[in-house]
Amino acid sequence: QVQLVESGGGLVQAGGSLRLSCAASGRTFSSYRMGWFRQAPGLEREFVAAISWSGISTYYADSVKGRFTISRDNAKNTVYLQMNSLKPEDTAVYYCAAQDKTYNSSSIYRISAYGYWGQGTQVTVSS
Repeated sequence: QVQLVESGGGLVQAGGSLRLSCAASGRTFSSYRMGWFRQAPGLEREFVAAISWSGISTYYADSVKGRFTISRDNAKNTVYLQMNSLKPEDTAVYYCAAQDKTYNSSSIYRISAYGYWGQGTQVTVSS
């Protein structure tokens, strides 16, 4: 069992930055690939970014590539999402999620492959 708690959301103007954090507790954090997803009102939850258990490999949605950076600190059981050059269309509830590393790495984009989810943190970008 893994418990995930996100923080760092808020209201920011377009072009600004935010850093989301996701603190994990429970089973060994380094056993999991970690992902960030988001869900805007009326839309389906979508993949944003993910990182391998070691932190060596990272993956991004095309819409955030070059603006967002995912990282992790296994010593602190925390994964981060640095979001720069924010746009109004980035407005959503952001969720972190954990995927057991026994899954094939190709499943890193698949919502159903993540077994643990945080409660979400709201990010609002004003124009």
